[in-house]
Amino acid sequence: MAANERMSAVTEAPSTSSSVERGEEAGAASTTTGGGYSAIGGLGSWPGAGLSGGGMRPPSFAPVQSLAPGSPLTLAALAPVPQARPVPLVQPPYSFVIPRKRITSPADIERFHQSEAGKMLLGFIVGLSDSVKGMKLSDYCKESTLIIAIVGILKRMSEWVDEIPPKQQPARYGNLSFRDWQSRLEIHGPNLVRQILPEALAEAVLELFPYFQDSFGNAIRIDFGTGHEVNFAAWLLCLARLGLIKQEDYQAVVLRVFVEYLDLMRKLQTTYWLEPAGSHGVWGLDDYHFLPFIFGSAQLVDHKYMKPKSIHNQDILEHYSKEYLYLGCVQFVKKVKKGPLAEHSPMIDDISGVPTWTKVNGGMLKMFRAEVLEKVPIMQHFLFGSLIPW
Repeated sequence: MAANERMSAVTEAPSTSSSVERGEEAGAASTTTGGGYSAIGGLGSWPGAGLSGGGMRPPSFAPVQSLAPGSPLTLAALAPVPQARPVPLVQPPYSFVIPRKRITSPADIERFHQSEAGKMLLGFIVGLSDSVKGMKLSDYCKESTLIIAIVGILKRMSEWVDEIPPKQQPARYGNLSFRDWQSRLEIHGPNLVRQILPEALAEAVLELFPYFQDSFGNAIRIDFGTGHEVNFAAWLLCLARLGLIKQEDYQAVVLRVFVEYLDLMRKLQTTYWLEPAGSHGVWGLDDYHFLPFIFGSAQLVDHKYMKPKSIHNQDILEHYSKEYLYLGCVQFVKKVKKGPLAEHSPMIDDISGVPTWTKVNGGMLKMFRAEVLEKVPIMQHFLFGSLIPW
């Protein structure tokens, strides 16, 4: 079935999940009887049995009318696009605690999304996305002392990769030197986080560092996935709750901080060949990341010349991948995977048929909620404390 036919509205049965043994998203891998939730705001066509090249096989199709009324998949597809929300500040006296896991069931997920904390996290991410609409990575944005300090920390952590070369070992994936890198993070990370805090908030390290530490993958499994990326967003949200990141900083958070984080993670992924955690991303969107597709599609909203289908133009990718996160993601995927885009990344290929970047961005936000923030296998590792309360 052609991509434009699959995107046209109507042809999916809900996916079912089967458990997998490894990964922070263990249990999230799809073994579908049909399609899944679509990035264009409807019912998608991307999940299915894995291909050897890292992509997913096209699913079988059933009329959308066959979906049970009120099924989660239908409700997700019909859900409104998430909206930005202001981040409420935490007022002193502070009571910082070591954050811990709370989510263990679908009921806990429902409770989280009905809570102010759940709405705050998603609203913060939408706010970051909205702040960079129409902006290139090289565009001017206000860079506070804090933003500059965070970028400096991430650059220093990137230097650690150069200082800790990968070990010679038979297996390509899961290089054991990543555990040495993580050990250095465990030792020096708290002090790095403390450096960016004013003296009055020095005790916040107790609560902030666990989010930061879990933003760069898992040392035991030597893997990385969307759950780790969510922890980095949560760490930034905690800084916003403390008034250290303000709304006027949002552009720099994306265009400077998140870009540096993404560069570091790609360096870690390709140096130590981290395993994609559990489900290999969300059905072929990317093995590791989701947020750069949200922020990157926002950058391209209302672009005069580049449309979603422009990702198939290699000249555009080569000339503009360093200015637009979405194009950079596609370029990176094409470098690390072999074969046609439609085979190893069918979701990205299908999304290229959507007419506008506005629809892509809105669909990405809905899919992020449905396929990341509403999945127990991913969110069971999410942490709650005083800044993101349970």
